[in-house]
Amino acid sequence: QVQLVESGGGLVQAGGSLRLSCAASGRTFSTYVMGWFRQALGKEREFVAAISQKGDNTYYADSVKGRFTISRDNAKNTVSLQMTSLEYEDTAVYYCAADRGSWVRRSRHAYDYWGQGTQVTVSS
Repeated sequence: QVQLVESGGGLVQAGGSLRLSCAASGRTFSTYVMGWFRQALGKEREFVAAISQKGDNTYYADSVKGRFTISRDNAKNTVSLQMTSLEYEDTAVYYCAADRGSWVRRSRHAYDYWGQGTQVTVSS
């Protein structure tokens, strides 16, 4: 098993930037596909971005493509989400997730481990 802890959330103005980080415990981090999901109040959890085990492939939801960048550092057991040009609609609790599968998947049902979430609030 692996434990995930997100950090970096907070309050920012529209158009601003924020960087989220996820620290993973365990010895098998590099075997997981890693993803970021978000859940706005009253909404279902939705896919944001994912990255392959080696970090050579990334995938993004259309709503964040060109604005968000996912990356990972397997030596440090971390995955990050750099968010730029933030919009009010980006407001949500953001979750880090790990998938034991071989293919990058967008469904929340495919992910085996989840962090506790970190709140991102974009004003205006």
